[in-house]
Amino acid sequence: MRPSFVPAALRYVDQVARSGSIQQASRELRVAASAIDRQILLLEQDLGVPLFERRPRGMQLTASGEAILGLIRRWRIDERRAIAEIRRLQGVQQGHVQLFAMDSHTTSFLPRLVDRLAQAHPLVSLDIEIGSPDEAPAALLAGRADVAVAFNLPPRRDLQVLWREDLPIGCVVAPSHPLAGARSVSMQEICAHPVALQSKALAIRRFLEAQYSWLLAGAKGQVESNSLQLVKLLACSGRYAVVTSELDAAPELISGALVFVPVRDTGAEPQTISIAVEAKGVDSVVRLVAQHLTEAVAACLAEVRAARDPAPAPG
Repeated sequence: MRPSFVPAALRYVDQVARSGSIQQASRELRVAASAIDRQILLLEQDLGVPLFERRPRGMQLTASGEAILGLIRRWRIDERRAIAEIRRLQGVQQGHVQLFAMDSHTTSFLPRLVDRLAQAHPLVSLDIEIGSPDEAPAALLAGRADVAVAFNLPPRRDLQVLWREDLPIGCVVAPSHPLAGARSVSMQEICAHPVALQSKALAIRRFLEAQYSWLLAGAKGQVESNSLQLVKLLACSGRYAVVTSELDAAPELISGALVFVPVRDTGAEPQTISIAVEAKGVDSVVRLVAQHLTEAVAACLAEVRAARDPAPAPG
C-alpha cells in the first residue's frame, strides 16, 4: 500500500472515528492499540482539547474532534487529487476512485462499468459504496465518494452534476399481467391490482405517498419491502404491479421477464438519474471514471428502451 502523506496521528483519529473504538481501529489498521491511543493522546495534548469522549462502549468524537476530522478528510481528498495529477503529467492513467451508487445499480450498469474500466484502464481501481439517494450528497462532501450516481439528486451549490437523464415513472409487471399489454396506465388502474411497494426510505415511494396516498391506502393485497430484489420477484410472479423507473428493473426489462408500462397521470413527474461530483473540482482520473459511468448508464437505458420499443424489421 502507498504510504500516506497525512500524519499518522491524524490517520488514527480518522480510523477510530470510523470504527468506533481503538481496538477495532487497531485490527483494521494492523497497528498496536497502545500506539494508536498514545498518538491520539499526544495530539490532544498538543491541541489542548479532547478529540474523543472515551466511553465504556467506544469512542465518541467531541465537537473539536469533528472539526479535526473534517480537516483530515479534506487532506485525504487533496492528497489523492495531487497524486492523480502527478501521474497524469507522467502520462499514466492510474489512481483510485471512490464511487457511490444505489442498490438497483448493482444488477444494471455497474457490472458493465467495472468490466469496461478494467479493459480500458487496468491501473484505475474502484471502491464502490452502495447506499440510499439521500446519502449521496453527504458521501461526496465528506470525501467518502469522488463521484456519485443517484436518483433524484437535489440541486446544490456544493455539487456539480456532470450528467442527468429523466426517468419516466411506470408500472412494471410480468408479461402475463392484465396491465402488460396497455400503452399507458393510470395510478387508479394500477391500484385495482395487488401492488408491491418499495420502502418509504426511497424518494420514489415518498413521491407516491405525497401524490397518491389516497389510492395506496385503499389498495388491496399490498406488500411493502425495503428489498428491491423481492419487489421485482413479486412482479415476476405475475400477480403484483410495481411502480418504479426503468433502471430499477433494467435486467428484467431487457430479458423480457418484466415489461414497463408508462404512467400517464399528469402528476406523475419523471424521476431523474444524475452523476455528480463535488463542485470545487475533481482530478482527471475521477473525470475518466465519471465518463465511463455516464456511458454505462446511457447504454443500459438504451437497451431497456430498445427492448420496450424494438426497431421495425427492414421491409
